[in-house]
Amino acid sequence: MSRIESEALVVRTVELGEADVIATLITREAGKLSVMARGARKGSRRVSGALEPVHTIAVLLEDKGQDLVTLKESRIVRTRCGLAASLDALDAAGVALRWARHLFPPRTPEPEGWRILVELLDALDLGESGPRKELARAGLALLAAVGYALDLTSCVVCGRACPEGRPACIDPARGGLVCRSCGGASTVLSPEVRRAARAITEGGAVEPTVGDAEVLLQVVDRAMAAHAGFER
Repeated sequence: MSRIESEALVVRTVELGEADVIATLITREAGKLSVMARGARKGSRRVSGALEPVHTIAVLLEDKGQDLVTLKESRIVRTRCGLAASLDALDAAGVALRWARHLFPPRTPEPEGWRILVELLDALDLGESGPRKELARAGLALLAAVGYALDLTSCVVCGRACPEGRPACIDPARGGLVCRSCGGASTVLSPEVRRAARAITEGGAVEPTVGDAEVLLQVVDRAMAAHAGFER
């Protein structure tokens, strides 16, 4: 038996019986874990009130090597009241947490993925940019963090480079651009959208337009669904 102390984000909760909750957590130290929180719905002093999805919590877990880890203690260490008060921000946070729940492998720390999620939630809490723009930025970064970065420069089939300034076909399920000689794809990125996406994935401080962000979100969501195996 081992103990895990970590900051965590709640990505899902399921009620069990009259008092218990099974929670899925993304933890900084141990990755995605399924957790049994006994008495969470009956006012347990060590657990109750600290399983909120958009706040960062600190948890103490008891791990016996089974599918479910036992939650011994939890407390909120970073509240995001601004995010919780905005329906648009809550919607964006919910999408990102759903992506993480499906995309992150169990019991595997994803330090870069953790950082991206926390920074997204903080940005949504501050509300300095549009939630959909922040979500598009984070989605592209999350794909790259777990090894599914979209190739936005060359055809993923033949390797031929796509010239700058030209529209490009993209197949998110196949991992990036597909030239017309290799069959193309139904989704076409304008040069502006592709330039913004590349700048985001390469760490550039680019602010996509609202329209660009919506196109990128569609691409990201399709890529997430393909690699993580969930229905859109």
